[in-house]
Amino acid sequence: MISWLANPERFSRIFTPIRPYVGVAAALMFMWGLYLCFASPEDYQQGDTVRIMYMHVPAAWMAMAVYLIMGIASFFGLIWRHSLADVAAKAAAPIGAAFTALSLLTGSLWGRPMWGTWWEWDGRMTSVLVLFLFYIGYMALHAAIEDETRAAKSTAILAMIGLVNLPVIKFSVDWWNTLHQGASVVRADGPSIAPDMLWPLLVMALAFKLLFVWLWLLRIDTELMARRYRALRARLSFAEEGN
Repeated sequence: MISWLANPERFSRIFTPIRPYVGVAAALMFMWGLYLCFASPEDYQQGDTVRIMYMHVPAAWMAMAVYLIMGIASFFGLIWRHSLADVAAKAAAPIGAAFTALSLLTGSLWGRPMWGTWWEWDGRMTSVLVLFLFYIGYMALHAAIEDETRAAKSTAILAMIGLVNLPVIKFSVDWWNTLHQGASVVRADGPSIAPDMLWPLLVMALAFKLLFVWLWLLRIDTELMARRYRALRARLSFAEEGN
């Protein structure tokens, strides 16, 4: 199935018509999610500040999920030379970087009234910052190497190295003393969040996922078009030199 979808033209033919519907679904989920966020009750300790959670937590989840997708795509591109894999990884990087930046920003805004500080070098905050730097490094390396084949290989290696950081982010609250609380949604004994706060969080998480899919498909299409243009321009230049 993956090999079958690795053909860029086939991929575009299947997913380009779907993309507008994904965008509409993302917009509707965001509207519903934002309504639920403002309709949800205040926290007995945090007050209205708790509403930052509905942006911060989904952004943090997506920051990790997008990097995992980028790492898997890089692995397929490096090992099996799928023509679409590098495009998919490259397209995901700026989106993941934006989610990570949003996670860091909202975390800082949430931390100031709760912890009395904008930033603390605890395990989770530091490891998420490292994740952001991996995103930036990946994009910078891709931009610095003109040859697409060499750029794909170098950035794939960097992306896979960065995968090591994902379990550090996940388990940092268990390994070190941290201001962050432990898992409260995915737990063996069930979520510890009240249902009237859990539902807005889950709806916003789905909205973020749909937004990512829409942006990812859009960027993949744009990158494929840019590569076709560069290939066509190279052929025309070669033909002109031959004449």
